[in-house]
Amino acid sequence: MTKKGLVLVYTGDGKGKTTASLGVTIRAIGRGMKVKYLQFIKSPDRTYGEQLALRKLGVETEQLGIGFTWTKTPEEHRTALKKAWFKAKQALQDENTDVLVLDELNNALAITKFPIDDVLPLAEVLEAIQNRPQHMHVVITGRSANPAMIALADLVSTIEPTKHYYADQDRTAVKGLEF
Repeated sequence: MTKKGLVLVYTGDGKGKTTASLGVTIRAIGRGMKVKYLQFIKSPDRTYGEQLALRKLGVETEQLGIGFTWTKTPEEHRTALKKAWFKAKQALQDENTDVLVLDELNNALAITKFPIDDVLPLAEVLEAIQNRPQHMHVVITGRSANPAMIALADLVSTIEPTKHYYADQDRTAVKGLEF
């Protein structure tokens, strides 16, 4: 009997959404599962701690974005999102993947500074997740999860900040903790 894969969504304004997906990833690797990790916003031009660790663990990981929306032109972001969605659609059809992490997909779907529905259509995203191989678990992270994504998910954890050194102590990102 094939077990039905789950959709896990980690959202909210607090720190720890990507970290939660990494915990699931490590647990799955420990159980001999094949994990694929795709990041929608982070750029391949930068190096991230999770990227280094996942590669050491043999996890296929790709940074498909070009950074935050204020770092490049809308058209550059649209092009990156289109390519990222193409890659994610392929991954959602891969029978050999047990766990697929779509890190920061919620952030990408929530972009309002420029149109994205033609390059990252929500209805198509939801349909592809629903039509994935039956055994595949999908982990989706990022702020501002769309209500339709929340409705589709089997688990939704909303991570909210109580205290954070960015705002409370005017500190910047810390190597090894944020990147």
